[in-house]
Amino acid sequence: MISGFESIEAATLVMIVVAGFAAGWVDAVVGGGGLIQLPALLLVPGITPVQALATNKMGSIFGTATSATTYYRRVGPDLKTAVPMAVIALAGSFGGALLAANLPASVFKPIIVVALVVVALFTALRPNAGELTALRHDGHRHYVVACLIGAVIGFYDGLIGPGTGSFLVIALVSAMGYAFLEASAKAKIVNMATNAGALLFFLPHGSLLWGVGLLLGAANMAGGYLGARTAVKKGSKFVRVVFLLVVAALIIKLSIDVWQDLA
Repeated sequence: MISGFESIEAATLVMIVVAGFAAGWVDAVVGGGGLIQLPALLLVPGITPVQALATNKMGSIFGTATSATTYYRRVGPDLKTAVPMAVIALAGSFGGALLAANLPASVFKPIIVVALVVVALFTALRPNAGELTALRHDGHRHYVVACLIGAVIGFYDGLIGPGTGSFLVIALVSAMGYAFLEASAKAKIVNMATNAGALLFFLPHGSLLWGVGLLLGAANMAGGYLGARTAVKKGSKFVRVVFLLVVAALIIKLSIDVWQDLA
């Protein structure tokens, strides 16, 4: 069992840092950094899947906290919407992690692939979606929809995980009417909470590799800071393009997983 850095080669540590930085950048812009970070952790000799999942969450929470802070300072997202979403999402993520311990993720992956294809088609065929904020709901209905999104996607993050940030962004754009940039800003706050919810489940099980997790977290913070600044500078059109690229990668990755599960 790995306890620190003593059994990890220097080249592997460099790979972890590079993957953490890249994942932090992608996560800050549209989410989906787990596509880069988790596979890199699984290449560490001797690491178990549960250790990789727990350590991935630790690295991610540093990155999402950094990008959420950067977005808050530069975009000023509405915390009256983001905070209740985050609280509900944290609880949902913990519940999803509990179910994941007793139910294989392969059961849900085909459904997720179909959902991602729908998301990609919606975004590609509606080029004006997410350019400007035009809220679809007001009053209590606005907050109810926000909390429902937080609960469902938080549960998904605890259960499976890949693409949580991307699902949050598209839900905020399509169901609530936010522009891509503002949706990304809110998504980071909620994603930080879903990472925390999953960590609350993993910590008592002793699955976390603290040394690797802290190194990953530092790299994630740097990538998250740069990614958030890039997104703010480039605007919603840039975020939309990166979003489509990440969703396409998610579709390919999860489709391969489903094929391997069926083989």
